[in-house]
Parts: sequence; structure tokens; C-alpha cells
Amino acid sequence: MNNFLTRRRFLIGSTLTASTLGLAGCDALVENGNVQSVIKMAESLTMRTQRFLIGDTALAREFSVSEISPTFRANGTSMPDGAEYQSLLASHFAQWQLHVGGLVERPASISLAALKAMPARTQITRHDCVEGWSAIGQWTGVPLGDVLRAAGLKKDARYIAFHCADEYEKTLDGSGWYYESIDLVDAFHPQTILAYAMNGRDLEVPHGAPLRLRVERQLGYKQAKYVMRIEAVADLKNLYGGNGGFWEDRGYEWYAGI
Repeated sequence: MNNFLTRRRFLIGSTLTASTLGLAGCDALVENGNVQSVIKMAESLTMRTQRFLIGDTALAREFSVSEISPTFRANGTSMPDGAEYQSLLASHFAQWQLHVGGLVERPASISLAALKAMPARTQITRHDCVEGWSAIGQWTGVPLGDVLRAAGLKKDARYIAFHCADEYEKTLDGSGWYYESIDLVDAFHPQTILAYAMNGRDLEVPHGAPLRLRVERQLGYKQAKYVMRIEAVADLKNLYGGNGGFWEDRGYEWYAGI
């Protein structure tokens, strides 16, 4: 994570040094309110600068079939152990539904079959992990924007939160449900999809079956797996630790644009 934060500081010309954030890791960042404040200011400037330079609708690079990586590591959890997920898996997700709610006009519960019946997008993109590895994969799914348009966002909606099936490292602080969030610019980006297939096959469990987020202009930890529920919200402060994501609550940046 230190390299990631250093890259951010370089982009904005911050005077923070590597030793300030240093080798103490995420825990120190979470505990140091002054450092967190500076990082959040830097992050906001980075996002505005990047979007100004490349535009809100610029596409991430897409690759050819011949460039798909022969192996693709599974980031994060490889098998959620909650009873609900295990039951859904046993029935091959026949009973699974994506719940769409929060600040929407028409809350909905959508089966996997219904999602697959919607117009789909297929894209071959590179997954860049904050840990330093990358891989190219083909993803097929429903544009998130289509789901949100069908639900009808209320005027106060500013962010889309993704609630997932895995209790990731719950022992850290007792609130380990994995979640993520993005703003409406990324939510309606044409390459932001709810993917149900990878490399021409239904998602396997280690890669997020039955549904995962692909927000291709951001780093891998934003690509939430095992998505169960989507919630439109006005702000992020009332979601778990208040920083917009499982890892963001533990020191990572909310905006992970690349």
C-alpha cells in the first residue's frame, strides 16, 4: 500500500515524505488523524485532476482475446463462509437475487437469470492490484448504469454502495462485512458493469460468483466481489466505518483511479 500512497503524493506534489506514512502500515494511518486529513485532501485533488485531464467518459484500455492472461489470481476472499452464501452456492445461485434500494424510486430484486437477459457488455481489461500484480481478463455483465436507470435515482443520491456476501477478516474489529462504493460519475461510466461471466464462463467462486463489480478505471480493491445488494446513498458517513469501503475504513484511499 505504501507505493500506492506514494504515487498519489507524487501526482499532487504533496510535501509528505514516505517516512511520514512510512513503514508502520494502515493501522498507523487510521490512528493518525492529521495524516488522514492530508491524504483525503490529496485524494480529492487527485480525483479532480485526473477527471479534468482525461474526462469523465474516457475509456480504460481494452485488449484482444490473444492478450488474456493464462492465469488470473483471485484477489481478496476466495470462498465466503457465511451460511446464506453457502446455501445459495449449493443451489447454483438459483435463489440468488440482487437487491437494489436506498435512494431509488423503484426498489427491485433481480434474479441472476433476469440480469443475464438484460443487454450485456463484454470487455477485455487489465486488473491492477494494489499489491503490485496485474492480469488481463474478459468480463461480461450488465452496465450498472442500466440497472440504476431502471431503478430511478432520487435527486439526493450521490454514491452507489455495494454490499457483499463475505465477512472479510471480521476479527479485525467486529465489522468485517465487505462493501465498496463509487460516485455517480463512475457508476454511469460505460465500462462499469456488474459482471457475471469471466473469460466466456460463469464466474467461479474465487472470482466473485455470482456477481462482481467491474469499475475499470480504478484499482483492484474497488472491484467488489459477491455483490448481494446495491444501495444509493446521499453520503458515505453512515456506512460501516464511514469511509466508503472495507479497505478504505482501514486506511486505503476511497478514490483509486489509475
